[in-house]
Amino acid sequence: MRLRHLLVLGVTAAVLALAPSAAAEGGPPADHPACTSVDATEFPLVTRIHPGPGAYESGGEPRDWTLDLSNSTDETCGNIHPVLVLADEERTLRARHVRAEFGDGDRWWDVDFERTGQGENVGVFGGNGFPGFTVGPGRTVTVKVRLSFAPGAEPNHVVTSAAVVQRRDDDGDWVGASNEYPFDIVPEGTVVPSATAPSAERLQELAETGTGTTLGSGIAAGAALLGLGALAVGARRLRAGRR
Repeated sequence: MRLRHLLVLGVTAAVLALAPSAAAEGGPPADHPACTSVDATEFPLVTRIHPGPGAYESGGEPRDWTLDLSNSTDETCGNIHPVLVLADEERTLRARHVRAEFGDGDRWWDVDFERTGQGENVGVFGGNGFPGFTVGPGRTVTVKVRLSFAPGAEPNHVVTSAAVVQRRDDDGDWVGASNEYPFDIVPEGTVVPSATAPSAERLQELAETGTGTTLGSGIAAGAALLGLGALAVGARRLRAGRR
């Protein structure tokens, strides 16, 4: 599925200061090298969601999937924070319904979600004090994600994608954007299959409904959750088509 947006210059967000500074948590200093792609039209971190199941039961157990962060540059990219953006077709999904956590290899971290003014739900990998991932040049970090939905989440079609921020003290750079992962939320008590990816027919159906993530507004909300005053995104565009 194609991401239907252009990356705009100078995305800004109000400072909500919901997280302590990276420096206070032992993260990289403000002069940590920026991730910079040689090709200005491409993000330096190639970001890919490996889809999990095509359906989640409301009130059901967490289901697993992974997110790859691949560094296409010759420099180390540190202080990296993925931002999950969930866009639901019915716009009935609330932040309190979303349960997510991610692993950094040593422990699992909870992801806190906020609902944006556009009706998406946004969760930052780092709004709880996590100092960020470090991805070496030419390397890939695979992040494990567990996702579930609380009782009360209504049947719905959801599309999830991930934007990636490199925090730089009180500012940051938008350094990655993923493919889209669509799935259904089904009523409590529904038996969901263990198969992972949605069918090609279901992907096409979701595309035709117009359900899709709005990473521009999502990344602004994510920046606010990280306590960033502004986010530089440059003039990069996502290549058309799938990654």
